[in-house]
Amino acid sequence: MADDKGLTNHEITIALAGGAMLGPFRATWSTEIISDVRELTKDYDAFLQGGEQKRFKYHLHDPSTHVSHSLLLDFNHVTAIYDRVVLHERHRD
Repeated sequence: MADDKGLTNHEITIALAGGAMLGPFRATWSTEIISDVRELTKDYDAFLQGGEQKRFKYHLHDPSTHVSHSLLLDFNHVTAIYDRVVLHERHRD
């Protein structure tokens, strides 16, 4: 679907030190929807590879339910981020 502008639907779950879980949070990303869902996982991956955390606040937007989640995270207390992405099957003509 070339007209979806890269639309991806994510479900983010965050595991914290001590065993607490945050989420799951549904979020959508596209070139037309401002959402930090992709940046969250990229920033955490860079942190795990030895980078310094530069950002602490992320906004995850789910336009299908008209909900916006604001997450303030210290990656030193995050043990894992699970990003489940719903893939849309392409229809063949």
